[in-house]
Amino acid sequence: QVQLVDSGGGLVQAGDSLILSCAGSLRTFSTFAMCWFRQAPGKETEFVAAISRDAITTYYHDSVKGRFFVSRDNAKSAMYLHMISLKPEDTAVYYCAADPDTTLGSRNSYDYEYWGQGNHVTVSS
Repeated sequence: QVQLVDSGGGLVQAGDSLILSCAGSLRTFSTFAMCWFRQAPGKETEFVAAISRDAITTYYHDSVKGRFFVSRDNAKSAMYLHMISLKPEDTAVYYCAADPDTTLGSRNSYDYEYWGQGNHVTVSS
């Protein structure tokens, strides 16, 4: 059974920084493509950032490019999302997700088999 545990959310002010973490319970963490999604109140789940199995390739939603940075440490079975210059529109529940079937995951949430429990991030203006 694969488990992902999100942590690091909270209440911050616009312009602040925050780091989210995702810890995996699997020894084969390095074989999973990983991704961050978010869901704002009243809105659909939105792709945020993806990182390849080997941590070399990343890509982002246009709205977070240059402000959010995804990384992973396969030795620690962990993935991170470093967020800077946060905006009120970044307020959402953030989820990490894992896809065991590909090297670099897609933007489509339906492709991801395993999910963290979600982490609330609230950015006040």
